[in-house]
Amino acid sequence: MYGTLRGALAGRKIAFDRDSYRATVQGRIVGVGRTIRIASIHVDYELAVPTDAREATERALAVHVQGCPAHQSVKDAIAITWAATMRVGDEIVAVRGEGA
Repeated sequence: MYGTLRGALAGRKIAFDRDSYRATVQGRIVGVGRTIRIASIHVDYELAVPTDAREATERALAVHVQGCPAHQSVKDAIAITWAATMRVGDEIVAVRGEGA
């Protein structure tokens, strides 16, 4: 998802700060003994974009999971959510995906 979002931003020619673009991923494992599985994954993005790119960035965030092969491959078996904290000029904007 990280790479897919990066590609969506680049494809829209959004000049995001590549040095501060980060994702923190948390997973929840369930099961007993040797039989365990990944139950859920949550991705928290951090990125900085120019003020005039806010709407385009929000649109890229909204659709990036639909273009991510990894997400599409496991979405029916593993609950995947995401949220983003964007620095837009001097403003901090929180964006959450469906189910987050």
